[in-house]
Amino acid sequence: MMTVDPEDDAGAETADWYEWQAVMAAADGMALYVKALDANGRITDDTCRIICERHEDWVVLQGQDAELVSAKHKDPAYGAYTTLRKLFDDGGLAHLFRRWLALGAKPTCRLVTTPGLSAGPAQNLEKACEYLRDLRLGGAAVAVSDEHRSVVDDACGTLDRSKLPDDWREGGFSGDFPGTGHRDQMARFMSVLSIDHGQARRQHTDFAAPAMFAQPVVDRLGLHTPAAEIWEAVLRLFRARMRAGGPVPLAALPKVLAYRIGASAPNVEEIERSLVDRIITMQDIDVAIRVAVRNPGGFRPLPRLQRASRVAVKMAAGTCTDNSIERAEQLRADYQEYWSERMAIDAGARVEQARLRRTLLKVSDEATQAVGGIAAASGPVLWAELQRRLEELPRTDFPDDMDAELLLGGVCELSNHCRVWFSERFDVDAALASLRADTGSDA
Repeated sequence: MMTVDPEDDAGAETADWYEWQAVMAAADGMALYVKALDANGRITDDTCRIICERHEDWVVLQGQDAELVSAKHKDPAYGAYTTLRKLFDDGGLAHLFRRWLALGAKPTCRLVTTPGLSAGPAQNLEKACEYLRDLRLGGAAVAVSDEHRSVVDDACGTLDRSKLPDDWREGGFSGDFPGTGHRDQMARFMSVLSIDHGQARRQHTDFAAPAMFAQPVVDRLGLHTPAAEIWEAVLRLFRARMRAGGPVPLAALPKVLAYRIGASAPNVEEIERSLVDRIITMQDIDVAIRVAVRNPGGFRPLPRLQRASRVAVKMAAGTCTDNSIERAEQLRADYQEYWSERMAIDAGARVEQARLRRTLLKVSDEATQAVGGIAAASGPVLWAELQRRLEELPRTDFPDDMDAELLLGGVCELSNHCRVWFSERFDVDAALASLRADTGSDA
């Protein structure tokens, strides 16, 4: 279990993505909470609530107004959104459009995502959305101008029409595609769409979220409780609701006489009661905040355990995941054990080790340049590029009884000796001394 490496790390990465979605939903919750407060810090609007994982990742509700929110996290290697196809497929705008149509074209829509928008089609879409939104907010007819017509037409062309209503299929609207009907409907969608791009990635939200999303609430309420504790209390609430982990009034009791003769379809209130396990009200957030205030230290985030080695500190500085760091430490230990055994029985092993060291330094240098240099890439991007290049290395460049995993362990050993970096250079020994002082470790 410990020595055989897994094929992938998808489970941990998926958990990180769900955590990031919970963070972004909690940020919306905090914003909606502040909006619902009066000058004395009391909730005056009890119609505000968030429904998690229904129609989209979450829905923000205030009275009769609703906003569908799709949250898409992309790692640095993805880069920016460059085309409309990427925005509609990878960014989820196509799914947002379908849900918007299914809901009678009434909600507003928002995409929350980490990549930015590159110059060209992606930024042109954002500009068209802003133009059409201004028309709508100004009370004018939402009409497509000549300047934005090609963007609207291209957006129509990205959609899989087989998944859309009949009007969007062959012969729909005017019969042409995109016709006036398609174009007008897409324009109305774009007039209610906002793209909240460039959000903090999952590697950074643990550190940045309390200051970004909780401190304004702390200041608004005049609290003395640390923002990190307020944030943790509210985030726990959203973590549970995003997994339908809220209260279930009837627990596991059977649904007796649920479909009796003469019964009618459930009304809005009954449906909302059935979704109580994934709804967050402003009162829920208020209670979470008050509990955190009354229990100082009770919602303090758990301290992050960090390995006290040079390679671990350097990978952490490059925002590599804890699982990658643990794997790096294990591979480094395996690499050291390999050469210890070789040198005990082979007098020429030291020469071979030196030759391999030069090869690994060359691969590390080429990988760094391929990802645009340390300043342009994060640790996970370089980590993935190193693995790819080591797997493609010719067999003649390393010993017959060594594989790509051990080669990666060799790179980790070089990093531990400050020959390879996963971030900009810094005083590793000073960082280690600070870490050991914080943990009380002499290791």
